[in-house]
Amino acid sequence: MDLTPHTPETTRLLQDLLRIDTTNPPGNETPCIDFIARTLAGEGIESTVIESAPGRGNLVARLTGDGTLPPILLFGHVDVVPAEADKWQRPPFSGDLHDGIIWGRGATDMKHMVAMELMTLIQLKREGIGLKRDVIFMANADEETGGLMGAGFMVQNHPDLIRAEYALTEGGASSIELEGRSFFVCSTGEKGSARFTVRGRGKPGHASQPHLDNAILPLAVALQRIIETPLPLHITPTTRAHVEALASGVSAGTAEMLRALLDPETHSDALAELPLAEPVKRRLNAIFRNTATPTILQAGSKINVIPAEAIAQVDCRVLPGTTPESIAAEVRAVVGDRVEVEFGRFNPGQESDPASPLLETIKRCLGARVPGSIVVPGLIAGGTDARHVNKLGIKTYGFIPARYEGPNMTGLAHAHDERISVANLMFGTQVIYDIVRAAST
Repeated sequence: MDLTPHTPETTRLLQDLLRIDTTNPPGNETPCIDFIARTLAGEGIESTVIESAPGRGNLVARLTGDGTLPPILLFGHVDVVPAEADKWQRPPFSGDLHDGIIWGRGATDMKHMVAMELMTLIQLKREGIGLKRDVIFMANADEETGGLMGAGFMVQNHPDLIRAEYALTEGGASSIELEGRSFFVCSTGEKGSARFTVRGRGKPGHASQPHLDNAILPLAVALQRIIETPLPLHITPTTRAHVEALASGVSAGTAEMLRALLDPETHSDALAELPLAEPVKRRLNAIFRNTATPTILQAGSKINVIPAEAIAQVDCRVLPGTTPESIAAEVRAVVGDRVEVEFGRFNPGQESDPASPLLETIKRCLGARVPGSIVVPGLIAGGTDARHVNKLGIKTYGFIPARYEGPNMTGLAHAHDERISVANLMFGTQVIYDIVRAAST
């Protein structure tokens, strides 16, 4: 079925979602969850709203099939990261529609997919077609701070509401254009996290009498090294499969450059030469190595006092196969021995074999909409709620269908001026609908 006539409705739905401020922290997702519940109720679809804490709402709805096949789960989060409104061209919670572009925090992470999944559920209900499997929809709180109040809470406390054979949720990259050919990324793995604190110590004193034993100095040196020194290259089964799938659809010369990414000696030169947008190159670089990015700095309490301590918090993302000991050794080798390093909770990365009947359905449905396109396995450079849902044995794919629309429309998650085109919103909605319908009937 062609969903083009539903473009205005889908656009308004995303706009309405974007206009509800669900910045996390503090989250306060329940108003958004209640809006989704009302939207579903208007279509005759019952839903269950469960708060993990006051204001931290989660929702589950289900279209019942005949049980021939086990359920499929569509899920996504409605919380968003903070936005610096003064640095945006348009207000981050306006949901503005201008020249075919919808603006707002969450437009690409990930209220757009929540809208796609909602429209898929609504359209299946309107058609009244017989389903061979239940289609479950879940909207969650708290993904942006780890998901323990959202998907993690649901998995631990209400697993029977969401048990399924397959699940679809957010992914990393959506699509890559190489030599005029479209590659769509379907993620079957993601990095974990090993966030840490770097601490410099020194001798306090009056700022009018400077000395070299200033706590800021060793911290500054360590942070410069972290920023400028990439951690070692590691090739996982998923990243190797990612490269080989891309190489299979391009010319021999480009394929050679892609395969050179797998060699530590040639990786950097190959990445620089590949005809890809910078956001795509940053993502590629991140899936080949553990990464450490300083994000929060703290030092001093008064301008005329030399601090005795300076602290930085570092967001560290780790590849599947990394251990607490191995990442600690990699970090220490970079920062040196003049600073203290203290790691917090370690969350391992994960990857799984992408092969399944659902993946074949994804390939078939995409091929029908974009002839000649290739689906490639991918590793998500960040983390998603898939790490919680996978604990139930659900085979989860990170997949948000989107066409490449140039570098200015790439890499917008967590950035200023987050936005999505109506064209890509509808492309994604159509493909998700096609996949779920084909897999469930």
